[in-house]
Amino acid sequence: MGVLVKPIITEKMTADSEERNRYGFIVDLNANKLQIKQAVEETYGVAVEKVRTINYGPSRRTRYTKTGVQHGKTNAYKKALVDVAEGDAIDFYDNL
Repeated sequence: MGVLVKPIITEKMTADSEERNRYGFIVDLNANKLQIKQAVEETYGVAVEKVRTINYGPSRRTRYTKTGVQHGKTNAYKKALVDVAEGDAIDFYDNL
């Protein structure tokens, strides 16, 4: 698996990309900022100015059912916010 897992395509990130030229990606948990920068530049052919990362831990949930208490959790993931140089843009819909 590569450094970039998938892009984040939500209303908030789409507005952020149009206004601030900032894009979001779900990345590998062990990736650092330099690896993320190189991966975005190679994959999309843009110049990256800044990379910010956020680690999200698992959300734990408890359900009370007929058979007893069920414990579960979601997967942990890492999100990267990438600022692209002025004049460059990433189009996620060009290969549909």
